[in-house]
Amino acid sequence: MKVQNYFFNKDIPFEDLGDGLKRKILAYHEELMMVEVFFEKGAVGELHSHPHEQITYVLEGEFEFTIGGKKQIVKAGDSMFKEPDVLHGTICLQKGRLLDIFHPHREDFLPEG
Repeated sequence: MKVQNYFFNKDIPFEDLGDGLKRKILAYHEELMMVEVFFEKGAVGELHSHPHEQITYVLEGEFEFTIGGKKQIVKAGDSMFKEPDVLHGTICLQKGRLLDIFHPHREDFLPEG
């Protein structure tokens, strides 16, 4: 993978995921990826798991997260860690944005080619 040092927000398109969810792949390389996820109130990030480590920082809004079967309300300024293969998901209680960091990068998030 070629190294890219600068990723300008104005050049990064939104990916509409449907049902009140959008995301932007902000920066990445082989071992790390940063993604901004936009939620409308009531939008659901379905329960899922993946083999990546993940840190999530709440930029705006309020969310009910479930991580490994435990539910918790989080707000702007809070953060979470999800170990590989743990089941996790969220419901957006107040319109918000999350910043997700993945290790290694999520190849499934990148366009083919």
